[in-house]
Amino acid sequence: MNTKNRRLTLADLKNPVNFMTLGFGSGLSKYAPGTMGTLVAVPIYLLLQPLPLLYYIAIAVGVSLAGIWLCDYTAKTLGIHDHPGIVWDEIAGYLLTMVAAPAGWQWIVLGFCLFRLFDIWKPWPIKWIDHKVGGGFGIMLDDIVAALFAWGILQLVAILILSA
Repeated sequence: MNTKNRRLTLADLKNPVNFMTLGFGSGLSKYAPGTMGTLVAVPIYLLLQPLPLLYYIAIAVGVSLAGIWLCDYTAKTLGIHDHPGIVWDEIAGYLLTMVAAPAGWQWIVLGFCLFRLFDIWKPWPIKWIDHKVGGGFGIMLDDIVAALFAWGILQLVAILILSA
């Protein structure tokens, strides 16, 4: 079966790798699984936020690098490249978006909205990556680039607001 419409079930979560890449179950959402996966990233961010910046960056990069193998494994297990239920890339993308973000709920929400905007809109080169780069690397890369776009705008807004 090679269709993105394959419905995921709780049985898909029995495999520990799939459990992680399917966002601990959030990827099974019938509606907006990418958004649900990004929501899962918020409490993870809140747990990591107090860490020194270098540790936070190391973990966010580690989550992203691990995602290449994890997402590739799940895509092969499901028989579908970049199934919408694979949301590890959204988790990693949100964590990358929030690198060095100012503290406060408004920054958490802004980072969330910016990341979802770029992940859904997919301006160039994100859309090109999404269509042309395969495997786990491709699954992760478009979200990493979306996160870089979101991170840049979040940092610009922070500079403009906090230095005013």
